[in-house]
Amino acid sequence: MDSNPALCAAIAHHITTSPEQRITFAEFMDMALYHPEHGYYSSDAVKIGFQNSDFFTSPNLSADFGELLAEQFLQMWEILGRPVPFSLVEMGAGQGLLALHIFKYYQLHYPDFFTSLEYVIVEKSPTLKQQQQQRLQDLPVRWCNLEDIPTGAIAGCFFSNELVDAFPVHQFTLETGQLQEIYLTTDKDEKATNAPCPSFLEVTDKPSTPELEKYFDLVGIDLTSGAYSDGYRSEINLAALNWLSIVADRLERGYVLTIDYGYPATRYYNPRRSQGTLQCYYHHRFHDNPYINIGRQDITAHVDFTALERWGDRCGLENVGFIQQGLFLMALGLGERIAAISSQNQPLSQLLQRRDALHQLLDPTGLGGFGVLIQSKNLGKTEISQPLKGLTLPEET
Repeated sequence: MDSNPALCAAIAHHITTSPEQRITFAEFMDMALYHPEHGYYSSDAVKIGFQNSDFFTSPNLSADFGELLAEQFLQMWEILGRPVPFSLVEMGAGQGLLALHIFKYYQLHYPDFFTSLEYVIVEKSPTLKQQQQQRLQDLPVRWCNLEDIPTGAIAGCFFSNELVDAFPVHQFTLETGQLQEIYLTTDKDEKATNAPCPSFLEVTDKPSTPELEKYFDLVGIDLTSGAYSDGYRSEINLAALNWLSIVADRLERGYVLTIDYGYPATRYYNPRRSQGTLQCYYHHRFHDNPYINIGRQDITAHVDFTALERWGDRCGLENVGFIQQGLFLMALGLGERIAAISSQNQPLSQLLQRRDALHQLLDPTGLGGFGVLIQSKNLGKTEISQPLKGLTLPEET
């Protein structure tokens, strides 16, 4: 298949030079996505959008997603007492479209907030960072690494859209009722064939870290309950916990808003979901084989929102609310935008295109079914008592 030979060789070298000539799946996924030279997000392979790309995100559909998020950030600023600066830290900013839509909306409708805003982008991909800098070159944005932000430096909101799903995950399986981690090794018989991209073979053994078993204590899942059959397989995202620890440490006061596809732990680790959630995206098609198109496809896993909630609690973050994206956007005014389309003076084709885009943001089987988790830190009683617009569902009549 269409794998990057240089990346495959680098992964194979990492395997053969490792103590037991094997690596965890998390190490493989990290190299496949983030190798400094050849990883998917480090090279020109990453393509987001509708044309000649692998996947699209909510900001690709229309500016409405960013504008509605902007309304929520504005309310957060007001709840916090209008601090100057109010820092918005976008982690994993894609092509910079979301930032552009937010900035334009504030410039047009809320110039006082625009002048109070400090916008920071944390981006690991050099290719995407270059696209962001080109798109946002006339706007007051700065880029930095998450680790470089000082402890307690941020008053405002850390937010991400489809970031956590791309963190490297450990894979595990159950053998005779015991948790076994999935490792990768190379096919020794291929060495003589000079194959351009070696085959990677899965092997199982005891977990590489005790944190994997502790994870299930955190999320309240008992794999020894008898409900899980041998061969049950899924993922554990330890990187998400490490990431949230850093975010909580850097946030002095304010919010963390995480948007992604995923489930609470009871749904994620449902015994019937016996092969996990790992998916690969290549040219707008998805499949579950991470060992093809290496370095040229995205690899993702759904987010365990229970883990983020409970780990956040350990890090000093308070759970404000969890809601589906479609309901979140409706609470922020998406319904009014859909209703107003028919009165707009635009060509019919443009009106239909916009209506379709807005309905895609609502679709519960697609983007509308994404989870929105909001957490807070160091809010006073008065601030906590003010409900966020995006979490306020309309009363049934």
